[in-house]
Amino acid sequence: MASNLHICKNNQKSQKIVVVIVPFLAQGHLNQLLQLSCLIASYNNIKVHYVSTKTHNLQAKVRVINSFDSFSKIHFHEFPTPTFISPNPNPNSRIKFPSHLQSSFESSSYLRNPVKRLIQMLSSKYERVVIINDSMMGSVVQDYVSVPNAEAYTFHSVSAFTLLLFIWEERKKKSFLIDSEMLVDLPSLEGCFSPEFEKLMKREYECMKFNSGKIYNTCRVMESPFLDLLSKEVTNNNEKQWALGPFNPVTFPKNKPNTKSHTCLLWLDKQEPNSVILVSFGTTTSFSDEQIKEIAIGLEQSEQKFIWVLRDADKGNIFTKDSSRKIELPQGFEERVKEKGILVRDWAPQLEILSHCSTGGFLSHCGWNSCMESVSMGVPIAAWPMHSDQPRNTVLITKILKIGIVVREWANRNELVTSNVVKKCVEKLMASKGGDEMRNKAKNLSVEIRKSVAEGGIKRLELDSFISHITR
Repeated sequence: MASNLHICKNNQKSQKIVVVIVPFLAQGHLNQLLQLSCLIASYNNIKVHYVSTKTHNLQAKVRVINSFDSFSKIHFHEFPTPTFISPNPNPNSRIKFPSHLQSSFESSSYLRNPVKRLIQMLSSKYERVVIINDSMMGSVVQDYVSVPNAEAYTFHSVSAFTLLLFIWEERKKKSFLIDSEMLVDLPSLEGCFSPEFEKLMKREYECMKFNSGKIYNTCRVMESPFLDLLSKEVTNNNEKQWALGPFNPVTFPKNKPNTKSHTCLLWLDKQEPNSVILVSFGTTTSFSDEQIKEIAIGLEQSEQKFIWVLRDADKGNIFTKDSSRKIELPQGFEERVKEKGILVRDWAPQLEILSHCSTGGFLSHCGWNSCMESVSMGVPIAAWPMHSDQPRNTVLITKILKIGIVVREWANRNELVTSNVVKKCVEKLMASKGGDEMRNKAKNLSVEIRKSVAEGGIKRLELDSFISHITR
């Protein structure tokens, strides 16, 4: 095993606490828990260890926002797993869940023994070992129960609203009351996951029985009613919960030394405030050639400025070199839109794009990472959910927070979204009175979120509360 942990030579517990972070092997999960690692490491006298594979650690590092001063304090552990199949995504699949990543997901089970040894070793050096594991990594950390001075907290990577609905449905809709307005046209779970992933989820959730609490990447400014319901109906007498989000930074220093701006950020500098829509569908979405053509035509016909992140879904190993698909656009498209738009065919600094004053809208799959980033930066969303929690996130964004519009209803998920629909949605978000109202509402919500992050704010107090709890 490769690790940068320095082991004390004596057997005395020389320090009080160590935090071990165990993320699930998917970009959205890696990113959220690396950001949380940075937040916890910003507190003095807390050592943070981030545990994954070499490949996934590197993936998380190269994509993390570099404005965390505490990033250098984190200890990374790189445990090996057997080689797994890493096929290309299937852009023509009817179910958009990234089934091509399943073998990568399954490989995480091989981390159990290395994580067990790590926890046992750390338990002899520290008074308390605090484990924060992704909800999809319960089986990997389950052996902590045999370590007397170890305790575990489960991190849920979805919104409180979405988690509440999952639990409500699991309990056959009988255990607690949900506001009837939330349930109108509630998207079904059909088509959200592959059968293989559903089995994996069920197996992992059975390993959460003995945890000491739950952590969410959300905040009371956004989801207070749902967090209250979760607190009342979901946690038992021995559990607590903390809403510690947003994990992502909410401000960026201007002209930070030794940093080079991405091309798209330099282009944004030349645009008018709120004039650009970001078009990006995350790391797990692949579109058919036909759908890409419709998006391109719709963007062009809308005559709105845009940054389009045009890339296929991640492979299980994003660093493997192969003959990946080259996405084709309508003939002459790039030349025709060169004054209006910019295309990015690789990883893009999404949070920094959303934080830019020229960005006024986001055409998104509504993954929870993207939702939190967009809301914290005050950018409304044109929501086009693809799988997983995204259909329920869309309800939260559009019906409850009312800072977005729906591009395609989940019930129509198998239908092609035409260029005319794309055009009308982009125009509505970027060039209508309704779009301006959503933008103002989103910006007001962003102001409240930023207040919550500041000294004395509700998020900061909740984070302080969690740190006090684990260092008690």
